[in-house]
Amino acid sequence: MLAAIAAILIAFSIGSNDTSNSFGISIGCGMLTFRRAVLLLGIFVTLGALTQRSVMETVGGLAELDGVLLSVSLLVSALMIILSNWKKLPVSSHQAIIGSLVGAGLAAGSAKLGVLTSIVLSWLISPVSSLIFAVLLYSLMERTLSRLPVFVIERILSLLLLVSGAVIAYNTGANELATALGPIVSAGLMSPNEAAIVGSLALIMGAVLLSGRVVETVGKGITSLDAFSGFAAQMAAGISVLTFTNLGMPVSTTYCIIGGIAGVGMLKGVSSVRLSLIKKILASWVITPISAFTICFAIGRLLTL
Repeated sequence: MLAAIAAILIAFSIGSNDTSNSFGISIGCGMLTFRRAVLLLGIFVTLGALTQRSVMETVGGLAELDGVLLSVSLLVSALMIILSNWKKLPVSSHQAIIGSLVGAGLAAGSAKLGVLTSIVLSWLISPVSSLIFAVLLYSLMERTLSRLPVFVIERILSLLLLVSGAVIAYNTGANELATALGPIVSAGLMSPNEAAIVGSLALIMGAVLLSGRVVETVGKGITSLDAFSGFAAQMAAGISVLTFTNLGMPVSTTYCIIGGIAGVGMLKGVSSVRLSLIKKILASWVITPISAFTICFAIGRLLTL
């Protein structure tokens, strides 16, 4: 029962934090209302959760935990993500979840550090690849799309932003949600399809009730985005996450979308990027996994004495 509650809570917390990754830029550009963004998010998150299994299998094999340690790990992760959301910081749910699972796994002597090494390398490479994709895509668009009449550009960008947002939403189900539900499925507490449906519903509830605060930070806080640069950043992140998802690596959509935004901001001039906010977000990315690891390791040691 506690494990089921933990699974629902962490999916809810992902929805409260990660809606910004899919449609925060579109909302920030004024291209999409919040209500329509949540509807599209629900459709594509559910599709991603039902059709991808590789990330779920990778995270499920990270550590062998009993029901108590598994529930503690996911509850700690969810609370940390919700706390970050309350502070308006787009923290990576992956870091909180992986940090918690590894902390509890080390305490129980079951953590697989080889898998952890691959995951951490993916965390380092994925935002950089997103930044590079964003620079290349933005440069290409400047040489082609920007030469069209203004009204044609606006119509094309409206469609492209919806496509890139849908790709990110699909990745949220296939990668973000799969990371949270993988340990539950691996422990035999839910079937993959049951976990995907329950998790998607909880995620949508989190998006409706709490995601507005982080949407504001991603859509408007890092740099001023128009539809042109917003699409380049969002599509670059979508390509990067989809690539790592197919490799079975649980990379952060939050990492990649912010990498894409920073890449576009650098092309527009470093002065347009709010470096102080990026530093604050990076600090949160370091503090979150270390805190999650420490808390779960301490609790795990107490429970296994």
